[in-house]
Order: sequence, then structure tokens, then C-alpha cells
Amino acid sequence: MTSTSTATQPARPLAGSAWMVLALACACQFMVILDASIVNVALPSIRGDLGFTPTGLAWVVNGYLLTFAGFMLLGGRAADLFGPRRILAAGLFLFSASSLAGGLATAPEVLVAARVAQGIGAAMMAPATLAVINTSFTEPKARAKAFGAWSAAGGVGGMAGAVAGGAITTGLSWRWVFLINVPIGAVLIVLTMMSLAGTRTGRRQSLDLTGAVTGTAGLAALIYGVMQSADHSWTSVRVVGPAVAGLLLVVVFTVVEARFTTQPTMPLRLFRIRGVAVGSGMLLLFGGIAIAMWYFTSLFLQNVLGFSALQAGLGQTPAAVTFMVIARWAAALLPRTGVRSLVLAGCGCFLAGFGWLAQAHADSGYVTSVLGPTLLIAVGIGLTFPTLMAAATADVPEGDAGIIGGLAQTASQVGGSVGLAVLATAAGARAAAEAGGSSPAAALAAGYDLVFLMAAWLGLAIAVVSLLLPRHRRG
Repeated sequence: MTSTSTATQPARPLAGSAWMVLALACACQFMVILDASIVNVALPSIRGDLGFTPTGLAWVVNGYLLTFAGFMLLGGRAADLFGPRRILAAGLFLFSASSLAGGLATAPEVLVAARVAQGIGAAMMAPATLAVINTSFTEPKARAKAFGAWSAAGGVGGMAGAVAGGAITTGLSWRWVFLINVPIGAVLIVLTMMSLAGTRTGRRQSLDLTGAVTGTAGLAALIYGVMQSADHSWTSVRVVGPAVAGLLLVVVFTVVEARFTTQPTMPLRLFRIRGVAVGSGMLLLFGGIAIAMWYFTSLFLQNVLGFSALQAGLGQTPAAVTFMVIARWAAALLPRTGVRSLVLAGCGCFLAGFGWLAQAHADSGYVTSVLGPTLLIAVGIGLTFPTLMAAATADVPEGDAGIIGGLAQTASQVGGSVGLAVLATAAGARAAAEAGGSSPAAALAAGYDLVFLMAAWLGLAIAVVSLLLPRHRRG
């Protein structure tokens, strides 16, 4: 009798050379993360041309982030069932088509709808790239190096967004922030079909529709509620209502996956793998670290030191380059040192770097008060992020590589969304408390300094959780 667990045979994505497959995965990850940040600099131009309200303009960013985080589990499971090549190509097509619609938009509603569709496309692409790496690079050293390159591509994509967005908006038009994705996406679709092999299937599995709907809706509602905290108090109906509904749906999703489906979207048995459970928890905490580093440091440079958006992007470039170099170096070390050693070293950098950055004030200089600590924090991110991704996706059956990739990235994205809301609230409260007795820049600096101290504590929390891993965890 044929078991349902063998209905989809392990994916064999490696059809072209290994470097081409890795380059494809890195290019897709770069594209996904770049698009999350490149739009920020173009927002004033978009508002002027399309007539957005201030509240509506936020959804140019939030629409993408909401569906990106909410649909990743579904995208990951789809990659397992239908093969990484199909899902990656479909995601690229949706991403590129919605970018075209966004670039040609003549009304606010059209652009927001395009951004929502872009987020769904990204949610298909991101876990598929991780599935490709997991199933193509099985030897520990090669796999660690692949994760290092993939992590560096995403990190550089995030940092390149501010610089690229400013250059494109200034030199061409905000529309090219979206339109540039169309030819790049077309090339990547061709490379996907050439370099990745299809999945050989036996008996076709069906998608767990109930689990997919409750899980996706739960995550989306939870993240939506958290996003509302930017404009409403944490106790308001606009925040509490969606957040509670999201949590209830996540509970329903868990019950459905545990008891009522034979082919779950998120097989709970995977959490018995210690690396999956602990690694996902650390990635959840890491999301707050990343937000504190890149987002709030950019705000400090602009709102306290008076940098322009483009200057702030350039000011963070040394940290981005440092992250890229360290991520590749850490990937080479991982098979020898194991996960815990690198994570503890990275957390030490977080404690020192954020502690140093928290001393910055309105009269601080860039080099001594921002550049130095951000380089140290970037070393910590380079040591931890690819290591955590490797830990959270290791020892997983090939047939579950997509869903585990979706889980890992969902944990990081949800951590970032919640972290942004909590840290922004804390910064605003501290700045308001300081506003009466100091200048506006000094009050804002006090708020950001509190954020950096909270990030240092997050680093300590990651270090504590990492102790649950074996002493020598191979990536």
C-alpha cells in the first residue's frame, strides 16, 4: 500500500550548475527584500502624483509586508507539493506582473492592490529559494556557504533599497522603482526554468485548504493588528480586535493541523526537531534586532543628525558591506564551530554594539557614535542570521524543505513586525516624556536610545535561548 507521505517525491531542483542555482536563489532573495525597502524613499513623490492621503500612503508599504508575511507558510507548503521550480516561476511572474501594474498605476487603489499582489508573489518566492538551497546543497560545508551567500543577498537588498530608491526616484521617476522589476523578473523566470529540475510526483497530494485559510488569515490578521498600533493605542479596538482574531485563528489552525487533516500545511511533527523549534524562536527575537539596527538607525541619522534619506542609506552602507563579508565568513566557520558558538559570539556583538549606540545624542558625530557601533552590530548580524537560518532548516526531510523555509522566514518577519510596533511605541513614549525639557532632536534621540537598549536585551535573550541547542550544532 502506498503511503500518502510518498505522494510527492523529494524535489531534485539541481538541473544547472550549482553556482547558477545559488545565484538564482540569491538574486530572487535580493529582489524580494529590496522591494520591501526601495519604495520608502519614493513615497513623497508617489503621494504627490497619485493623491494619497497620509493613512492611505502607509499601505503602499504595509500592503506588501502584510501579504508577504501572511502567505509565506502557504507558499512554502505549495513549494513542497508542486515543486520549487513551479512555485518560484509562478511567484516571479506574479511579482513582475504586479510590479508592472504598480508602475503604470494612475490611482491610489491600483497601486495598493499591486503591492498586495507583489507581497503574495514574494511569499511564494522566498520559501522556494530556501527549499532550493536545502535540497541542492546537502554537504555541510557547501550548505553553510550557500546559506551565507543567500543571507548576504537579502541583507544587501534591504540596505540597497534606500540608495537605489533615492537614485531612481531622483534620476528617473518613482514609477521605475516598480518597472525595473519587470525585465529582471523575466530573466529570472527563464533562469528558473533552465537551472531547476521539476519535481517528480507520484500520487498528487491536495493542499490542506482549511489549514491554509486559517493559518494565512490568522497571521495576516495578527500582523494587521500590530501595524495599527502605529496610529492607535495598544488598547484600542483597531489593534486589539484584529490581533485577538488573528490569535484565535492561529489556535484553530494548530488544532486543525494536529487533529483534522492527514496532509497538514504545517506538520507539527517538525517541531520535534530541536533546531526547528529553537531556531524559529531565535528568528522571532532576531526580527526585533534587525528592525532596531536598520530602521531605527536610519531614523536616528535623519531625524537627529539631519541626514537626508539618501545620505542615511549611504551612511549605513559600511555596515551592509560588513554584514555581507561576515555572513560569508561565518558560513565557512559553521560546519567547524556549530551553531551555538557563532550565535553567542554574535549576541556579544549585539550587547556591545547596541550599548555603545545607545550613548548617541543630538550632538554626536557620525563616525564615533554611529559608524563604530553599527559596524559592530553588523558583525553580530553576519554571525547570527545565516547561522539561525541554517539551524532552523537543518535535519528536515526534503519533502518538507519548502514549509520549513516558509516557517523560518515567517518567524523573522512576524518578529520584525511586532518588534517595529513595540519599539516604535517605546521610542515615542520616551520622546514625548523628554519633549518638555529638551530640543526636539534631543527628545527623539532619547527615544531611539531606549530602542537600542531594548535591542541589546533582545540580543541577550537570543543568547539564552541558544543554550537550548546542542553544544556543537552542525548547519
